[in-house]
Amino acid sequence: MDSLELLSLKNLTVWYAADHPVLSGFSLDLGKNEVVGLIGLNGAGKTTFIKTVAGLLRGFRLDSMEWEGKTLSLCDKDFKRNRYIVFAEDRSFQYFTFREYLAYVAGSYGVPLPDAAGLVKGFHFEEYTNVLLKELSTGNLKKVYLITAFALRPRLLLLDEPVNGLDFQSTEFLYQLIGNYKEYGTILFSSHILESICLTSDRVLILEHGKISWTFTGNEIAAGNIREVLAAYENC
Repeated sequence: MDSLELLSLKNLTVWYAADHPVLSGFSLDLGKNEVVGLIGLNGAGKTTFIKTVAGLLRGFRLDSMEWEGKTLSLCDKDFKRNRYIVFAEDRSFQYFTFREYLAYVAGSYGVPLPDAAGLVKGFHFEEYTNVLLKELSTGNLKKVYLITAFALRPRLLLLDEPVNGLDFQSTEFLYQLIGNYKEYGTILFSSHILESICLTSDRVLILEHGKISWTFTGNEIAAGNIREVLAAYENC
């Protein structure tokens, strides 16, 4: 029987210093073709989790991981080729243009060069496609990675604070892309902007004390409900 779960992580612990884990006992199940919002107070570990999945951190322990029902590791090539990550801040490939970067990523993932024309237009990025990334503003640099992510259409798309730096029109376009992405795969994104979480998510996960402490679904996903839970943790 085909598994309904895309990714399952059991008991993840992540540390920068061995005696001070940032995540501890962290478990997560992501279904196929869903949008999941991840939220928590500053320092809760949202970015640390995403960096761990990206393979950027070595200080971690994971009891088990399943990808589409198969036991894999975060370093497995089959997993890496099916996930793409947009970081909150990214200054890599500064001497590439957008077009060069997109071609490089497509080659790295072993897929044909995707048609990104509609995404470029939607993000109002037409005049910047041949500009070096190091010369772009923070907002336009974020667009480079978002356009690449949505053009690539991986099975799992991880977005860390994707709204940061975007103008109003680009933010609205991003919301549309996130909402429609279930046609291609699953999105997990972190944000401190409740609007982005509430408008787009099928589930909202609260990350506190190193693990998922609360889950909202359906009509429970409302800014007031989420604020109430966050305020309770802030006052602990």
